[in-house]
Amino acid sequence: MVPQPATIPPPTPSSHSAPYWEAAARHELVYQRCDACKRAEFDPAVVCRRCGARALTWARSAGLGTVYSWTVVWRPQQPSFVVPYAPAIIDLDEGYQMLAAVIGCRVADLAVGLRVAVEFHPVADGFALPYFRPA
Repeated sequence: MVPQPATIPPPTPSSHSAPYWEAAARHELVYQRCDACKRAEFDPAVVCRRCGARALTWARSAGLGTVYSWTVVWRPQQPSFVVPYAPAIIDLDEGYQMLAAVIGCRVADLAVGLRVAVEFHPVADGFALPYFRPA
């Protein structure tokens, strides 16, 4: 499976997700950690989903994790999408999950517990998207 073409629509950052997209453009994976309860947060949030604190600090992720679950898409959402692609829930080593596509392997090689590492690929307007490749 391969990354999607750079012609896919770019993301639309919000005020609280802008630091994430700025880091992604530099090929850095970041997440938020609650200053009060220390919970790792992803997607970018304004308040901690566990304790409601507003003090969230951005932290850099090592970008390593394991596949928790996945599905394979054979009918693309947009004509420019290359199929098959495999959106997966990734358990990052820092203690949070994120949804991203797995690349660099065959569909038959996907498995729960597969170790993966983040890899960024550019899309339009200076944005980069995270993908995960077997580690």
